[in-house]
Amino acid sequence: MDLELTDTRAWVCGSTQGIGRACAHELALLGASITLIARNEEKLALVRDELPRALDQEHTYLVADFDDLNALRSVIGSELEANRAGDILINNTGGPKGGAAHLAEPEEYSQAFNRHVLANQTLVQALLPHMREGRFGRVINIISTSVKAPIPNLGVSNTIRGAVANWAKTLATEVAPFGITVNNVLPGFTETARLDAIIANRAKQQATSIELIAQSMRKSVPAQRFAKAEEVAAAVAFLASPAAAYINGINLPVDGGRLPTL
Repeated sequence: MDLELTDTRAWVCGSTQGIGRACAHELALLGASITLIARNEEKLALVRDELPRALDQEHTYLVADFDDLNALRSVIGSELEANRAGDILINNTGGPKGGAAHLAEPEEYSQAFNRHVLANQTLVQALLPHMREGRFGRVINIISTSVKAPIPNLGVSNTIRGAVANWAKTLATEVAPFGITVNNVLPGFTETARLDAIIANRAKQQATSIELIAQSMRKSVPAQRFAKAEEVAAAVAFLASPAAAYINGINLPVDGGRLPTL
């Protein structure tokens, strides 16, 4: 299989920890130059310095807050002016916070929509001209298994993740003639800070221990364990590669077999 990403650049959002960080590392191993995107400059610099550089890649970062789309456009512009447009875009944004759908304030939905859908749209619009010109592009969205089966007590997240999935499917059909694919990766329970927060919240609501909640969640997975961030990143890296050129518009669960057949 052709998995080489030499002479490509990958923009990876939410890349200072968890799945985003693992994706950046995996794509760099395959030869891509990486542009990290997150809010914390200190953490971005640390991750950049740790990325593999076997092919003398140039790794950079952008400090961006997805709650401020104008500021996001500005930092994107600086990267494009430096001739570092991305061939690969990994959309990966944390949250929204947990809670029942009917209790969430309308502002929580609008903020999440801006942070996930509109920020993704802003990034895609910035990179599409370069991808179209090169007849190669990959847009991969890290979403959630809630796209296929809503997760209890994640009302806003379930709603917004579904919106991202349908946005991506629509986009996939539009850009396919230009050698560009758009796919979604749906991580199951993965060892990240996000999962730690979900477990802690459930333990508090149910007045039980964190370990009992974690044990119950593991038992719901046929693999009987949580995923490692690197395992999700491996699926992302494959979809980003030339070998996946004919895979487009899909939702790929990486969940240890937890989702029922649909």
